[in-house]
Amino acid sequence: MRNLRCVQHSSIANVAAIKAIAWDVSSDNVVCLRDVDGLIRFERWTVNDLHQIACWDAPQSPYDIVDSHFFSDTESACIIFENGDIVVVRENPVNEEKIEIVGSIDAGISAAAWSPDEELLVIATKASTLLYLTREYGDLVNIELTTQDLQVSDHVSVGWGKKETQFKGKKARALRDPTLPETVDDGRLAESNEYHETTISWRGDGAYVAVNAIEASTQRRVIRIYSREGILDSVTEPVNGLIGPLSWRPAGNLLAAVQVFEEERQVVFFERNGLRHGQFPLPSFDRAQESEEGAIRSLQWNIDSTVLAISYDDRVRLWTMNNYHWYLKQEICEPTLRWHPEKPLALALLSRSSDRIRRFQYVSDVCAGPILPPLDYGLVVVIDGKTLKVTPFRQANIPPPMSLYEISLTEVANDVLATLKSPELGTSPQPTFKIQVLHPFGTSTYLLDLGTCQPPQKIDEEQEASNGTMSNRMEIFSLSRPSSAVGRRDIVLTESGSLLAGQRVLARGCTSYLVTPLHLIFTTSQHLLKFVHIVEKSEDLEVPSDTPESDERCRSIERGAKLVTAMPSVFAVVLQMPRGNLETIYPRALVLAGIRASIDERNYKQAFLACRNQRVDMNILHDHRPERFISSVGLFIDQITKVEHIDLFLSSLREEDVSKTMYRETLRIEERQQNERPDDSSGKVNRICDAFLEALYTRKANVKNVITAQVCRSPPDLDAGLTEIVRLRDMGSDQVDATVEHICFLADVNRLYDSALGLYDLRLTLLIAQQSQKDPREYLPFLQNLQRLEPSRRKFSIDNCLGRFRKAIRHLSDLKAFEELKLYTTRHNLHDEALSLYRYDEDKFSAIMQLYAEHLKKTSRCKEAAIIFHYLDDKAQASECYRLANQWQECLSTASSIPLPADQLHSLAETLAQSSIETKDFRAAATIHLDYLRDIRSAAKCFCKGYLFTEAFRTITLSSSQLQSQADLLASVFDPGLTETMASITELLADCKAQLAAQVPRIRELREKKKEDPLAFFEGDVNGGKDIPDDVSLAPTDASTMGGSLFTRYTNRTTTGTAETGASRRSSKNRRREERKKARGKKGSVYEEEYLVNSVRRLVERVNSVGDEVRRLVEWMVKRKMVERARAVEGAIVEVVGMCGMAVDEIYNGKPLEEKSAQEEQHEKTDVPKVKEFGRLPFLGQGS
Repeated sequence: MRNLRCVQHSSIANVAAIKAIAWDVSSDNVVCLRDVDGLIRFERWTVNDLHQIACWDAPQSPYDIVDSHFFSDTESACIIFENGDIVVVRENPVNEEKIEIVGSIDAGISAAAWSPDEELLVIATKASTLLYLTREYGDLVNIELTTQDLQVSDHVSVGWGKKETQFKGKKARALRDPTLPETVDDGRLAESNEYHETTISWRGDGAYVAVNAIEASTQRRVIRIYSREGILDSVTEPVNGLIGPLSWRPAGNLLAAVQVFEEERQVVFFERNGLRHGQFPLPSFDRAQESEEGAIRSLQWNIDSTVLAISYDDRVRLWTMNNYHWYLKQEICEPTLRWHPEKPLALALLSRSSDRIRRFQYVSDVCAGPILPPLDYGLVVVIDGKTLKVTPFRQANIPPPMSLYEISLTEVANDVLATLKSPELGTSPQPTFKIQVLHPFGTSTYLLDLGTCQPPQKIDEEQEASNGTMSNRMEIFSLSRPSSAVGRRDIVLTESGSLLAGQRVLARGCTSYLVTPLHLIFTTSQHLLKFVHIVEKSEDLEVPSDTPESDERCRSIERGAKLVTAMPSVFAVVLQMPRGNLETIYPRALVLAGIRASIDERNYKQAFLACRNQRVDMNILHDHRPERFISSVGLFIDQITKVEHIDLFLSSLREEDVSKTMYRETLRIEERQQNERPDDSSGKVNRICDAFLEALYTRKANVKNVITAQVCRSPPDLDAGLTEIVRLRDMGSDQVDATVEHICFLADVNRLYDSALGLYDLRLTLLIAQQSQKDPREYLPFLQNLQRLEPSRRKFSIDNCLGRFRKAIRHLSDLKAFEELKLYTTRHNLHDEALSLYRYDEDKFSAIMQLYAEHLKKTSRCKEAAIIFHYLDDKAQASECYRLANQWQECLSTASSIPLPADQLHSLAETLAQSSIETKDFRAAATIHLDYLRDIRSAAKCFCKGYLFTEAFRTITLSSSQLQSQADLLASVFDPGLTETMASITELLADCKAQLAAQVPRIRELREKKKEDPLAFFEGDVNGGKDIPDDVSLAPTDASTMGGSLFTRYTNRTTTGTAETGASRRSSKNRRREERKKARGKKGSVYEEEYLVNSVRRLVERVNSVGDEVRRLVEWMVKRKMVERARAVEGAIVEVVGMCGMAVDEIYNGKPLEEKSAQEEQHEKTDVPKVKEFGRLPFLGQGS
């Protein structure tokens, strides 16, 4: 679909006797050889003049130049003459001669060619020999071309065409294999167009070279293929009419040659093994103009193997191939051509009269029509010699080389331009396009009316004279593709693949681009199609990243695909693949841009159809502009009109705001008004359905839409939908059956059956059941039984069947069946509902309360049960429930109010006191002993066990005068209590000290091992790494990243998992096993350090918790004159607190800062325990 368009042209004329031309790659200039006044001048073409490099005497006899090559690295040229001389010309010699004949071949030279790397020179002599020379012109290989060379390739032959291999007998012709040729070429020479020249061509990588020469003994033209070392690799199979031109495609897969017959000529291709590999005929107009254009002189591929140049006696034609079809793209009336060695589409030409040199720079470009809607018909014009292939892709998506229209020309087309004709000149409502064609010697213009089926019509040249011609276009083209305006800047694609917006580089590695009213579209060498939103300033152009999976502006395409045209009206982009086939795609960016534009214009029908055709979530119709949509629901219904389409939209609704998730707006625009996003307290789906119901009721629309709006609510309002069906049935409408089918399609028929049954309408239930897969033997007897019951009993049975027990119990209340209601209440735990039914009936209310209290007692809610029993004046049960609930105060007070006998009350108090001691509630146990059991000794002991020494002392001093002396109680109860408490505290502190002394050094040891050899630490290696495989790939994979890295899989600080799924890295079974291993903290395992650190943390928390208790103990020991013991306890806890502080500093703060990650630092801020200082009594001193 691409043409060759000339974007740069220069020439130098009136230069006499030019013999040869060559390229200087470093300066991008053309050098030439001229024969002037008996002198050979070697000159360089710069700007508009020739500057002489060297000059020497020309040979006396006529001479021809076989090959000329310029070496840019040494600034020298090698000129090879037919008489055998090899001349080197140095532009800036250093201790060397400027002009030197480095060698001469007496037999003469028929062909020569340098290798692509400029290291080898291959020369074919007139003595049928082949010479390999080095860059220093040293002789490497001397090969003689003999007839025995033809035996090197053993081409397979089964005697095709020979008489002895043909089928004989009756009906032999009908049995002949149609795949076999009727004749086999013997390699005879062409009768005309044969100049007996020899041609040499290298493969692009320089590994092989091909020589096309005539084998004199057999009068057959043979192409020999040699390796770089001079070894004959193969020869081609015999081909009749083969002539001298030969060119090896730089890509290396084919050799191109020319075959001539009496009535036609064609380019034939060979593989390296010498076998034929296809051909293409030169068009018929070549034969008609043969006397003018002359014979074919040479074939030349450009450097990237995309263009084949065929040189005639008076012109050059450029051919390209796509989809296995060869297109003639250019005809230039100059016979001698040299491709640029590095720029694929740059060439130099020498005129037939040898007095002019021309340079051309081409680009491969698409001739496309307007892209601005609504004129974006995707019109593309392709040049194919004397034919223009025209296809409007919006009307017909026809793959090349076919086309919808073909325009036959009288001359070869070199360039073409398709524009829109002025509207006033058109005769059809469809647009008319003007196609201007540039020929080598003039222009022509055609009109294409897309509203008719007529082929394009040529118009008079004089009619278009006022509009000018295209001959001036080549003078105004820049070095790169013509720019397109975006905002206030031009978009330019440079030769290196950089896409520029003014001076800003938007992207590198760009291969093609298009500009639409809303987007800049381009393809990249990474096989991505990208969209850039058009904005006013080029600085604000935002190029998307290479994330096609998450960004609508980026899409993956086939490797090497390029843009052909775009049709924003239908959201289409046409791409051409490297092999030539087309692919029309509908990128999400174009589709969503069109949908959003239609919504902004309130064209909801167009937006809806686009969503439906392109499979876009319908929620965008609301989510893009929610307030506007809610206010325009009536307009939406009026535009859509079709019942099915409205149902489709309503059934697609969901709560997700797709404008913030899957269809997030990528164009940065000004913030909309604050009230653009409505209040979602009622839910988006319900709000839309309510708006539709209001509009549908106003318009008396189809009842199906009403039912759809009700059923699609969240949760579905099935009762309202079924009520609509009942209304239709009562009106005698004939749409009842269709409506029932419709609602059964929208919702689960089983849920509809239950809902219909819940309306107590058995006829409606039967209609729904008939649409389900239920067996009539199941539901018919059930419905018949219900029909026989009285209304209240029927409603109770239905609600009970549907599990609506709260409604069912109300029907039992209506039936006055209280005993049945009590059983039903107990069975389904409906006590609160039953209480609300009988709140004004005291007897029944009390009966239900009794049932409720028994239920609470059975379910271990004893406190609530006790309250109800108290309400029912059942104090014995209330006291028992209080006891079970550990409410000793309420239990004893309730028992005293019964009243209980003294012995039972005493026994109850002892039980509660013992229970309090077991639960460590020593204050409660002491209170019970003191108030109810009158046991001062036991009360004091309980206070001491709870570290409540002040309360114990106060109790003894208040009560001792009545029972026994105060001193005896203090000596027998209080002091032993202090001693026992001191013993337990001392034992606890000793255990803590021993734990710290054992665990902290172990943690230090483990961390040193981890630092020295982390691999062995985490993997459990015990052999010093000897068994570790050395062929493990270090490249991350999905499996390795999901499993965590080597240093994170045994810790809680793992890397972030999959964001979309939040999936666990391990199965639940493995996870539980790992948790058990962590809890055990087995020595030597990878979890040991974590276990020890957690153990130290718990120890610190325990020491902090006993600090206040120890302080009270120390104070009372001093008061009781136990100073040494107090000093010992204080010293012990101070030592343990100090050890805790040092342990915390080493464990949590001892790691160097540079080794901590940010996540670890944040983790430590919350997990580092705080060691609470112990306030020492100053009068005890610092000794222990």
